[in-house]
Amino acid sequence: MPELMDVTVGDLRLSLRVWRAVDRGGTPTVLLHATGKTARDWDVIAAGLAAERTVYAVDLRGHGASDWPGTYRLELFAHDVIGVLDQLDTGAVDLIGHSLGGLVACLVAAERPRHVRRLVLEDIPFPHPRRPKPPDRPAGELPFDWQVVAQVRPEIDDPDPGWAETVTRITAPTLLIGGGATSPVPQEHVAELADRLADARLTTIAAGHLVHTAAPDEYLTAVTAFLDA
Repeated sequence: MPELMDVTVGDLRLSLRVWRAVDRGGTPTVLLHATGKTARDWDVIAAGLAAERTVYAVDLRGHGASDWPGTYRLELFAHDVIGVLDQLDTGAVDLIGHSLGGLVACLVAAERPRHVRRLVLEDIPFPHPRRPKPPDRPAGELPFDWQVVAQVRPEIDDPDPGWAETVTRITAPTLLIGGGATSPVPQEHVAELADRLADARLTTIAAGHLVHTAAPDEYLTAVTAFLDA
């Protein structure tokens, strides 16, 4: 079972789930979830990775047991994660992000390259403008602040032109995992991100956008081989 840990970054409390490795020889690994998910979304993957490395899954601001401050931007998520890495003080980590978490991981890797040994990005594209399609809020209680969608989706629909420069600052070896034809993410844009990164390889696991939940064994095989290379 994972431990629960709180980390304070400025005035913000962030909740982490932590799996302590039996053999701590591997590089610590940090997992960042998608919009509307929580650290629990990584439980199966984290348990699989934790045989040889300590794993930290973060509830991003506005999600799960972390604080819901009401203000959400990609740069704020990245600032929070950098603060967590500073607090953990483990040295360079392997950073894994899915969807929103993958965009945040890119910003962290670009801003603090010394913090990131290897980077895994799950089904994220190089950002391109897209037609806004604001989703309706689901009924009932949610495990995250719906304002995350309202405030961050416009940043994704109309991305900052600075993304082209941002990705040039990512120096960590990177594995991109595309979800294949059934993913709503244009796979040619995933391939474009791989092409733009300095040291990247692309693999496809035809499981849709939620690769790590739909095909956990294949996902773990690909990620473990990359991290251990």
